[in-house]
Amino acid sequence: MRLAGIAAASYGAPSAHHVVPAPGTQILLPLLCGLVAPGPAAILAPTYGEHARAAALAGHEVTEARDLSDIGDARLVLVANPNNPDGRLWPKDDLLALANTLGARRGLLVVDEAFMDVGPPEASCAGTLAPGNIAVLRSFGKFFGLAGVRLGFALAAPPLVRRIGARLGPWAVSGPALALGAQALADRDWIDGSRRRLALAAARLDALLRDRGLTVVGGTPLFRLVQTPAAGALFQHLGRAGILTRQFADNRHWLRFGLPADESQWQRLQVAMAEFRAD
Repeated sequence: MRLAGIAAASYGAPSAHHVVPAPGTQILLPLLCGLVAPGPAAILAPTYGEHARAAALAGHEVTEARDLSDIGDARLVLVANPNNPDGRLWPKDDLLALANTLGARRGLLVVDEAFMDVGPPEASCAGTLAPGNIAVLRSFGKFFGLAGVRLGFALAAPPLVRRIGARLGPWAVSGPALALGAQALADRDWIDGSRRRLALAAARLDALLRDRGLTVVGGTPLFRLVQTPAAGALFQHLGRAGILTRQFADNRHWLRFGLPADESQWQRLQVAMAEFRAD
């Protein structure tokens, strides 16, 4: 319970009884989808591809929605907030209203806040879990750069937390992950300092990209999304320079950039961008 209490304080959940640690949020997605009887499910898209896969694995009939008002008769809805890859933020009041609608259908709203560590804290649903038909996912590895630790959290009302915990079973999280998670989440100075550094780095990356004629259309302080007709050619050019970006099959004009880790990487990106010539 020590880690659950520290996570509750860090994320703004009401108490440790509203938190269940897990070996990463990836394992929680199909587990949460399985808590709702198979039926119509809506994924707010475009977004993380595993949302749809997890819902389908749980037996749901999955459709994509572009807005919260487009979920139809879905009993299960998954939404990333902030969204990946465009960084879109859904208003918390709208999400809570949707949770109430789903509650009347004996459904569930899953809000994936994997990137909320760098988002506005007031946008998180972590403190509004009382209705019992909303589950918030928080990722550990993205913000702290420790994906290999395999740690994540589900935040929900205590009855739902107990159901999730029962499905995970005993000893789901390793001892090292418990210790590292407690230490990292309690370090407010590092967390606050990292948020400031990432915001500055994101602004610097925006300036670099715009200087090369790219249009920044979204993102978070952990990644930036650009739109350009030359996305495919730029992806290939940067790859040859040892710089990995992210393409999107459903939007060939999008390209996602991560933040360079140090000054040498910044310089390498700047040189590679200066050398690029679109055909």
